[in-house]
Amino acid sequence: MTTRREAVAAEIPRLRRYARALLGDDGEADDLIQDTLERALARLPQWRDGDNPRKWLFSILHNLHVDGLRRKSRRPPHVGLESLGVDQSSPSADGASGRDLDHALQLLSGEQRQVVLLVGLEGLSYAETAEVLDIPVGTVMSRLARGRERLRTLMDYEGGDRNGRASLRRVK
Repeated sequence: MTTRREAVAAEIPRLRRYARALLGDDGEADDLIQDTLERALARLPQWRDGDNPRKWLFSILHNLHVDGLRRKSRRPPHVGLESLGVDQSSPSADGASGRDLDHALQLLSGEQRQVVLLVGLEGLSYAETAEVLDIPVGTVMSRLARGRERLRTLMDYEGGDRNGRASLRRVK
C-alpha cells in the first residue's frame, strides 16, 4: 500500500512539468513546486483517504500561484535570461524547438494557459480541472477551446500575425 508521502512524491514530475510550462521560468517554477510540497506535507493529515493526490496537489499549486500573482503585481517584473539574449533552445530534428511552444503558451492568457496545460499536458479531466481551478466545467471547456485555437493561430504564422504581434512559424 502506497503511503501518502509516496503518493505526493510520485506526482512531483507532473507538478514540475505543469509549473514550468505555466510560468515559463524554471527558477520560479521550482520555487512554486517547493512551496506546494511544503504546504502539502504540512497538511498531510487533512488528506482524506480516497482523495486524488494529483488533484489535491494541483489545487495547492494553483492557489499558491494565484497568491504569487497577487504579490507579484505589487513589485517590478522579473528579468529572465532570454531577455539578455541567451539562447536556451535546442532545435529538434524538424528544426522546431520546444521553446516555440513554450513561447506560444506564454502568449495565452493565464486562464487559458492553465486550462490547456492541466487538460492537455497533465491529462486531468474537465471535471478535475474545474475543481482544481474552482471554476465551472463549462468555463473549462470554453477556455480550452479558445486556448487551443489561439495556439493554432500562433503556430500557423511566422514572423507576426495579422495584427503585427510576434508569433511563431507552423511546425509540421
